[in-house]
Amino acid sequence: MRHTIVSLISIILGLIAGGILMLFIGSNPIEGYTYLLQGALKNLERIGNTLATATPLIFTGLSVAFAFRTGLFNIGASGQMLIGGLLASAVGLTYDLSRPVLLLVMVIVGLIGGALWAFIPGLLKAKFNVHEVVSTIMMNWIAYWTVYYVIPSYFKGEFLETESKTLADSATLKAPFLTEMFAGSYINLGLFLAVIAVIIVSFIINKTTLGFELKAVGFNRHAAEYAGMKVNRNIILSMLISGALAGLGGVALYTGNASTIQIGILPAQGYDGIAVALLGANNPIGVFFAAILFGILYSGTGFMNAMTEIPPELANTIIAIIIYFAATSVMIERLLNKFMKNRSHKKEKSGPVVEKGDS
Repeated sequence: MRHTIVSLISIILGLIAGGILMLFIGSNPIEGYTYLLQGALKNLERIGNTLATATPLIFTGLSVAFAFRTGLFNIGASGQMLIGGLLASAVGLTYDLSRPVLLLVMVIVGLIGGALWAFIPGLLKAKFNVHEVVSTIMMNWIAYWTVYYVIPSYFKGEFLETESKTLADSATLKAPFLTEMFAGSYINLGLFLAVIAVIIVSFIINKTTLGFELKAVGFNRHAAEYAGMKVNRNIILSMLISGALAGLGGVALYTGNASTIQIGILPAQGYDGIAVALLGANNPIGVFFAAILFGILYSGTGFMNAMTEIPPELANTIIAIIIYFAATSVMIERLLNKFMKNRSHKKEKSGPVVEKGDS
């Protein structure tokens, strides 16, 4: 409950700060936020696009949150997304299989690709105590340049060398029934995969021995080791699962929301997943709703820019401010705890009121 309050405070502070910025440039904050919400939720098409925008963020938020549970900071979700999306796209462009089999293979290959890309930082952390922040950042750039080389060399598009060939509809997560249901939006089957991932991760963390051990390692690595837990194995396993989730995010992004991969772009969703995980208090359900919030913000800014004089740079700044407050949620929680302790201390100090007739 307290984590939920902290997250809500972070969101409110971010929106207030964004509103103050709007006032500074002479715009009406209420009007601006009204158009932002309309841009994200005005009709079925916009709702579908919002959900599609949030889908990769659900995966990257889960990825970061799962690693956090083991005391690891996986900042390499962007690279893991790239590799997962690259491998899934390579399968879709190379093989001609029946659609259910092809999509299943693409999802599995993307999952494995992301997991293997996170395995190296996990192994370096477990065996040599190499900090995972450094190693995952390096793996991001290795993935970046790998895609930069592989796409033009083997999967070059028909008109542009900077992007891959376009996947056939049968090799994407797009579903006609969803497109029709949401009036032509680009919502796709990736959303269902994301919901399944939320359920599975929640079950692993809260209902399994593995989840208990991962949380124990995250709380105190030395105490967990003293208790007989295999700390190094759990670190590697945590990074594998974290990378697999990010790899699925790449599948959702590059074969669901889009049907090509562009070179020279490190997906921002990998870094936004950090803010989503923090805002969701590293809880799978919280991550899901935090990702939906970010989907609303990203989807609605274009409409807000079009309907008001608020420049696009300010819209992006508002998102950045909310991300900033999400990142400082730990500080907000400490202030909240201090406030609650002071309040409890004052109540204890005042003591019960005794009437004269009672003595």
